[in-house]
Amino acid sequence: MKKNLLIIAYTLGFAVTVFSQKSDIVPLTKADFLTEVFNYEKNPGKWIYEGKKPCIIDFYADWCAPCRKLSPILADLATKYKGKIIVYKIDTDKERELAQSFGISSIPTLFFIPLDGNPQVTRGLLSKDDLEKIINEVLIK
Repeated sequence: MKKNLLIIAYTLGFAVTVFSQKSDIVPLTKADFLTEVFNYEKNPGKWIYEGKKPCIIDFYADWCAPCRKLSPILADLATKYKGKIIVYKIDTDKERELAQSFGISSIPTLFFIPLDGNPQVTRGLLSKDDLEKIINEVLIK
């Protein structure tokens, strides 16, 4: 019992520490997504990116271990590439309708959205080196 309480306390402490730090990552709701990324209700058949900078969208959940490992990596990259790209996070537990609209069946799922062209999607935990390679080759060519 004590072991379980310690694990819960550690997990909550980790989450509070990670999310309370000033971060360049922007949380998204469905309403934000429709105005800042893509209004799929208004344009269901054609991808039209609404953003002014390329972006990464991280579909995640707080309970997901790979998502928790990815979070500080994305925070570092959001700071490193600040002004060049935007990093968004969408909590799939809170934004179920949005996640379902894009067929998110495994997390983390990352969308890499250039200013022109269609998004590229990856699933699972990627290394910082792999993420930087995608950022440089897809987003800020």
